[in-house]
Amino acid sequence: MNVKQISVFLENKPGYLFSMTRVLADHGIDMRAFSLAESSDFGIARLIVDDVLATATVLKEAGFVCSLTPVLAVSVPDVPGGLNQVLSLLSADDINVEYMYAFLGAKHGKAYMVFRVADVARAAASLIASGIKLVEQDELSDI
Repeated sequence: MNVKQISVFLENKPGYLFSMTRVLADHGIDMRAFSLAESSDFGIARLIVDDVLATATVLKEAGFVCSLTPVLAVSVPDVPGGLNQVLSLLSADDINVEYMYAFLGAKHGKAYMVFRVADVARAAASLIASGIKLVEQDELSDI
């Protein structure tokens, strides 16, 4: 269901992020969304791509440690309060957002958000029941 995110663990040293993006570029992998969180010793790059398995494979072959995580990708009305509407629905159903980040698309009037929640299926059902459009993995190349 929905979208798989690739989390790549990177040492927090010069050149490590570059080396990861170089692998992606060399294999023609286009990131649809990207987030980078860091601590003093390491960082976590979170990627949304069209072909999750191929991307994870080339990263692992290049020596990167990565994992796949189910996330919700949501189409949000690009108006004041659009994100608040989605968060209100999740909050009303007692669904905690662990983290989130945005990505751009070409469709006017839409914003796109990635949500990490503990129970993806429950959160997805809650949003769908309220008329919120989820973005599926196979739709990413059309956004």
